Amino acid sequence: MQVEVITLFPDMVEQGLSAGVPRIAREKRALQLSVRNPRDYADNPHRAVDDRPFGGGPGMVMQAPPVVASIEAARAALPQARVIAMSPQGTPLTQAWLQHLADVPELILLCGRYEGWDERIMPYIDVEISLGDFVLSGGELAAMALIDGVARLLPDVLGHKDSAKEDSFVEDLLDCPHYTRPASWRGVSVPELLLSGDHARIRQWRLQQALGATWLKRPDLLGRLTLCDEWEALLADFIEQQQSVRKVQA
Repeated sequence: MQVEVITLFPDMVEQGLSAGVPRIAREKRALQLSVRNPRDYADNPHRAVDDRPFGGGPGMVMQAPPVVASIEAARAALPQARVIAMSPQGTPLTQAWLQHLADVPELILLCGRYEGWDERIMPYIDVEISLGDFVLSGGELAAMALIDGVARLLPDVLGHKDSAKEDSFVEDLLDCPHYTRPASWRGVSVPELLLSGDHARIRQWRLQQALGATWLKRPDLLGRLTLCDEWEALLADFIEQQQSVRKVQA
């Protein structure tokens, strides 16, 4: 996959993606990253890319000419790419979005700054994506989050081929609890089943715990699902266990 990030802070993006899974993806050539600075397309001595908004108001606005010129140059380099603008006004980023983007060979990510960009930039953007209903000082952190999420889905990047398949939000469920050594710590022991070696029962336990975690923490996600009989039974059993614990504690 080839990804180009259009940003006023290229060093920020390069450094942020030089560690962890993105670094591994780049070393394995599963991910090729480039950056492009709109300042390189400014037609003034100071390389300014922002100006005061017409009609007055606080802050500055990114100008259309240098930003569109950088988008057009990026499209020339990556002709198959979709242009994604990182924006709080965009569609929320989800695991389903990441899985979709992981199958796309080329991406161009546009990072805004200041009070936003000139509206005349919008026809050159294919889709806006948001990390959530909040505002950051720029789109770089959002772009890095998207790239990190996509990188771990690329073939042969993670150490175990099933790691990404068992993440939270895959199949709209949260992840199950995980444990590692020591088996007992500060009076709390790992569930005995996980030490049994019975992989069929362990898989069923993990599925039940994922259903239960989703019911406890994100019931809105369950509302999107049509549960099969097995999942219904596992969830019902989990809820019954929780109610029994609460009665004992009361």
